Amino acid sequence: MSNYQPTTVPDGPTDGSVTPATVESVTQSLADAQISESSASAIKPADPSQAYEQLVTPWDVQGSISADGKQLAIDYDKLVDQFGTRRVDTTLLERLIPRCFLREFDKILDRYEQGKPFFLYTGRGPSSDSMHIGHMIPFLFTKWLQDVFDVPLVVQLTDDEKFLFKHELKAEQTQQFSRSNAKDIIAMGFDVNKTFIFSDFEYVGGPFYRNVVKISRQISYNQSKATFGFNDSDNIGKIHFCAVQAAPSFSNSFPHIFGEVSNIPCLIPCAIDQDPYFRLTRDVAQKLKYPKPSLIHSRFFPALQGPQTKMSASDANSSIFMTDTPNQIKNKINKHGFSGGRETEEEHRKYGGDTEVDVAYQYLSFFLDDDEELAKIGEDYRAGHLLTGQLKARCIQMLQEFVRVFQERRAKVTDEDVNMFMDASRKIDPNFGKRSQTS
Repeated sequence: MSNYQPTTVPDGPTDGSVTPATVESVTQSLADAQISESSASAIKPADPSQAYEQLVTPWDVQGSISADGKQLAIDYDKLVDQFGTRRVDTTLLERLIPRCFLREFDKILDRYEQGKPFFLYTGRGPSSDSMHIGHMIPFLFTKWLQDVFDVPLVVQLTDDEKFLFKHELKAEQTQQFSRSNAKDIIAMGFDVNKTFIFSDFEYVGGPFYRNVVKISRQISYNQSKATFGFNDSDNIGKIHFCAVQAAPSFSNSFPHIFGEVSNIPCLIPCAIDQDPYFRLTRDVAQKLKYPKPSLIHSRFFPALQGPQTKMSASDANSSIFMTDTPNQIKNKINKHGFSGGRETEEEHRKYGGDTEVDVAYQYLSFFLDDDEELAKIGEDYRAGHLLTGQLKARCIQMLQEFVRVFQERRAKVTDEDVNMFMDASRKIDPNFGKRSQTS
């Protein structure tokens, strides 16, 4: 099962090609999903007595360390409480099962069933020339959503954000990264007739910027500091950027798609660390009389060093990049892949391994299509029958194939393709495929 593993939904052909998750995988993984119905503008403060525990912000993700120094995985139950979300229940899933597509969340699902339009919005912060495997997860799921609902998609490339937050990068670099990352995104197979990819450096202006300013006036300096933890030494661009990331949530930011219509809501598939931005956005939307965006939050794709943090494009040793060679993938998994195995083979065979922290197993849980094989691998590893080297070998094989297929598709994407996807002068039809009401 290709396990996208969406964890939260804040209120708001087997031909070898890269394909989105199967219907079955999305249905099962949605059992772990959550829906946020809070429009609070700030993150709920963590318990002071738990200050040593995990940290999850849009720029830093770190799991906790136990009293005995053990690295622990991200605790999503605590994030549910801290971010004010709730898990998707079986009632919502049952609404989706008749067509076996999507597990939206109430308001978006209602619109779909009623034949009313909505659009998808997701993004990428271009901090390197190549995206990594962790970035593929939300884009695979977004591609699946677009295929199922046949709706417009806008993809924001936040080259301005990376320049503001990473002082080692120049504006020219991040803008160049955005075009390179656009090729990676296009290689996922999005419909050019329904997809607009834009660079903030190139696109922000006109109606989009008008929304940015409207949003900015609704967010106080104290709100921004409280939500994101900024201090007086942070540049003012960081404080203002939340308005830029919020603006694509509103349909009238894209006149070549929606004209001046402002009442079409969006669904945002993203990683859960982006939640603070959209908690503010939902609060502002109410003040501006715009529809609140809905979100589907995904779990983090673990760094090679373990599930305590996520892959980072800024750290080559933490990530499997989509440009990596088969040997690079093999060496990274073998050298840097955090193991849940024991120190010796004798201990491992006696006590078994820990699949909750083993990176190779975690990667298989995201990409392995065969549920029975995954279950058997996990069972054998925990029982000590399967050794760490054997588990890593299966993971390496799977990742090499996934990256190989992607690279074949990526090689076919041209600069002309990028220009077409990023052309703001072309008209994109806002209509979408309506759900059949017949069984």
